[in-house]
Formats: sequence, C-alpha cells, structure tokens
Amino acid sequence: MGRILLIEFTDDDKQEFEEIIAYLKRFPHFEKMSFSNENIISFPGLEISPEQRTVYCNCKKVHLTTKEFDILCLLATNKGQVLTYEQIYQCVWGGFPSGEVNDTIGYHVRNLRKKLSKVPSFSVQCTREVGYCFEIQSE
Repeated sequence: MGRILLIEFTDDDKQEFEEIIAYLKRFPHFEKMSFSNENIISFPGLEISPEQRTVYCNCKKVHLTTKEFDILCLLATNKGQVLTYEQIYQCVWGGFPSGEVNDTIGYHVRNLRKKLSKVPSFSVQCTREVGYCFEIQSE
C-alpha cells in the first residue's frame, strides 16, 4: 500500500497549489485522484445517485424501474414530509392526474419496498388516502 496525501487549499493558496501540481507532474508514476461533485442521497444502508440513476442497498446494486427510481428519489429528497398522490404523480409522470392514481402509485411503492426490504433504517409509510412519506428509523 502506498501513501495518500490529502491537502486542502483555499482560494488564496492558488499559487502554492499550482507549484505542487507542477512538481508532481515531473513524476509520472504518481497517481492523481479527484473526487466527483456528484450529489448523492445517503442514508444508513442506502445510497442513491440521481445523476447515475443507481441505488445501492448495503453496498449491493438494486435494479429499479424508472418509475420506482423516480418515486424513491422524490420521497427521499422530501424525507419526513407526506407527499400526496397528486404531487407524486405530477413529479414522476409529469402531468396532472386524470382519474384515480392511488393504485398506480401504490403498485410502484409496493415493488420498491420489496426491493429495498433489506434496509431497516428507513421506511416508506402510507398516509391513508393522502400519499406517502419517506421516514428514517430512529435508533
């Protein structure tokens, strides 16, 4: 195992940063790593990457349908808040519901719960005849 060097610079340290990078470039065997600026929604046992459209449950990739993923992201980003069936439909399907959408959304939420059942740290709670809420379990 090699050594890792982490250095944090402020905007005022630009010249020093450039000097260090120029020096390190003289040694091609040094490996440069960088971090992405991707936003990740993270909870204990669950990691959601909206940009990559991936979900990891206990470090294992979970395959979700497009609608399941969109519903999970919507609920997770609004954790603790009950979203109505109409709000979910408008955000995920991109339009105003015409008719009863509760069963359609409920179908996708049931599948989502099954696929993420190994993560006890959160739950998708139903508020009867209103909508759903993403809740973090307290220890």
